[in-house]
Amino acid sequence: MTLEGSSTGVGENTSREKCNYESWTKAAQGRPHSKMRFTKIKALVVVLITVFLSLGCWAFIIEPNRLVVHQETISLPNWPASLDGYRVAVISDIHAGSPFIDVEKMRRIVSLTNDQKPDLIVLLGDFMVTNRWFKRIDPEVIAQTLKDLHASGGVYSVLGNHDWWFDGTRVRSALESAGIKVLENDVTPVEMRGRKVWLAGLADALTRPQNVSGTLAKIPSGEPAIVLMHVPDVFPSITNDVSLTLAGHTHGGQVNLPLVGRLIVPSEFGQRYAAGLVIEHGKSLFVTTGIGTSILPIRFRVPPEIAVLTLKS
Repeated sequence: MTLEGSSTGVGENTSREKCNYESWTKAAQGRPHSKMRFTKIKALVVVLITVFLSLGCWAFIIEPNRLVVHQETISLPNWPASLDGYRVAVISDIHAGSPFIDVEKMRRIVSLTNDQKPDLIVLLGDFMVTNRWFKRIDPEVIAQTLKDLHASGGVYSVLGNHDWWFDGTRVRSALESAGIKVLENDVTPVEMRGRKVWLAGLADALTRPQNVSGTLAKIPSGEPAIVLMHVPDVFPSITNDVSLTLAGHTHGGQVNLPLVGRLIVPSEFGQRYAAGLVIEHGKSLFVTTGIGTSILPIRFRVPPEIAVLTLKS
């Protein structure tokens, strides 16, 4: 009896020791895998933080400070063949005083535009900033800087909503004193290679009385015409006999996310007139993404641009 009891106790102890050894072995084998998983998680977190900081640096520092020349050739159904190759430089939404847009940057805009040797230069408004946290540059200083823009066909402009929120009369006076003609619900002929092309400038749709039909009626029938305006939303009201309509205001949404698109576009039409060439019902509209920024000093996949359009029949 005593021997049998002793034998059973020894067996149980051996079994327990074996079980404990196996459990310890499994636990020991599992620890390296746990450490490896933790290392992978840390690496992933570091990568995500690096990507986030890199994207933030690009969107808030690098891209808003860029300046690209956007070259595009546009075929127009009612453009004279004799004016094929005519080049128009389009500049909009300078917002002088916003981050990265100081006098030196404006001089660079002027120099880079002149380097393209355009036949005509048009400025589509929003020279000013009205955001309180941006440092304002007086319109007289802006105009004297832009005075150095040169094109054989001249330099013409319309005003935007920020200009009128500041003081549109003062902005217009400054520009015209610098030799930049401002059109508001008015037209003017421009000599292009021995013939006339009519420029029609519309008042800002957000802040001023706008007379689309009355302005376009001033253009002689059958003559080629280019319409200048700040806000692109007026495009559906433009008649088919207009050769080309040019607009700004949207900044291209400033942010254009892959797959998602432009999150915020200041237009009643959403992304429809956000940026670039739009052709509807035989009419052509080009919307430039502009130079400066508004509200937030951010640009992502929408670089500041000087658009140079080559027009063909």
